[in-house]
Amino acid sequence: METKRSTNINAIIAVLVFSGFISVFNETILNVALSSLMVEMNVTAGTIQWIITAYMIIVAILVPVTAFLIQTFETKQLYLSAMSIFLLGTICAAFSGSFIMLLLSRGLQAAGTGMLIPIMMNTVLVVTPPQKRGATMGLCGAALILGPALGPTVAGVVLEFSNWHTLFFILIPIIILAMILGSIYIVSTSTVTKPKIDFISIILSTIGFGGFIYALSSISEGQNIKITGLVFIIGILSLISFCKRQLSLKEPMLDIRTFRYPVFSIGTVLVMISMMTIFTLAVMLPMFLQGALEVTTFITAMVLLPASLASAVVTPIAGKLYDKFGTNVLVPVGFAIILVPLLILSYANTDTSIIKIIVLFVAIDIGISLTMSPSQITALNTLPKESYPHGVAILNTLQQLASAIGSSLFIGIMSASQLKALSNQVPVKAVATGFGTATFVLSGFVFVGLLLSIALSYLNKKTSVVTTSI
Repeated sequence: METKRSTNINAIIAVLVFSGFISVFNETILNVALSSLMVEMNVTAGTIQWIITAYMIIVAILVPVTAFLIQTFETKQLYLSAMSIFLLGTICAAFSGSFIMLLLSRGLQAAGTGMLIPIMMNTVLVVTPPQKRGATMGLCGAALILGPALGPTVAGVVLEFSNWHTLFFILIPIIILAMILGSIYIVSTSTVTKPKIDFISIILSTIGFGGFIYALSSISEGQNIKITGLVFIIGILSLISFCKRQLSLKEPMLDIRTFRYPVFSIGTVLVMISMMTIFTLAVMLPMFLQGALEVTTFITAMVLLPASLASAVVTPIAGKLYDKFGTNVLVPVGFAIILVPLLILSYANTDTSIIKIIVLFVAIDIGISLTMSPSQITALNTLPKESYPHGVAILNTLQQLASAIGSSLFIGIMSASQLKALSNQVPVKAVATGFGTATFVLSGFVFVGLLLSIALSYLNKKTSVVTTSI
């Protein structure tokens, strides 16, 4: 009986990790196709960027709502609903013939992703014993890191021989397979309490997260500063109102009281910095490779591949190391490993060798693998079991928010620096200058992460937090 139970748990985890991987893999598959999409659909760089930014906005909006949904519906029912939305969006994307159609299709995919990630994380937390949580969450982390990293690589290979529609046609049977496996193996794992839905919270959350990300993206694209500023203020005020409302509700949509745990708060920031770094590089590095080094999409894919493979190998290992040694050494070492090659990468130019780029990116991805999952597990392990859905939702909301901020902020910095450099540099060198400036600023965020990881280690020792218990 125990063997059967163990097998079922392993099957549940496998299906959810596989599904989570597909959803985040899908986030970045168009990164290497943005230039060709601009030409094909006759849109500007600022417009095509919404293919990425809108995806992040919708995911950030849906994740907090999923905390409520997890407590309202059975796990299998919620999973199949999320996958159905994701499948519908993928089918529509495959047949898209215009920018608007593609954007709407990506919106549907994002809605499915926004539901899938919290479902995966919360279910894995519930079914996994605390002493094995590091290894299991390491698998989840591998999916969430490997997916966005591998997306541009696979896409680059496919685009060498076919068009961007093929990327979505390939996903369709894979999603259907995941749904079949989910209908067979996934069972209810969380307690359905059916909390009262608060529509005002949903509205405030949507306006807040949506407005905040929209404003950042608009600033980076140089749009009307007055309108952008107004949207930004509305977004911030909505988020403040949302937070105040959650503190006053008996059954909050998103229980932000979890931030009263200092370890959870610091761990969340570290996850955000890690996600911002990997997602930003997944967008900027192909731009640098194709714009400054003038390589093909296929070569770009091959440059990104080793880092993706390294991440896939190291992330589960990091989870096991966490189970043995905790976070005190692992996370600071990880941030140090990210910081050094990132600083070196910020000095890349048109003469930098492909091999050097590969080695530096592999090192960065290894560092991300050592920081991402351990920071996430440390944060969640401090929470009581009933707060898991809210903790998972908060982590994933801010993780997606970090991705959106990263892609908007750093691509904006890259574009501004590149434009300034064009006055006295040829285009390829201007691209390299823009990339170097943005990467150097990104290094500053990673340095803050290093300092916070040291503070987290000190806090763990001081409060005697045992990471293998709740």
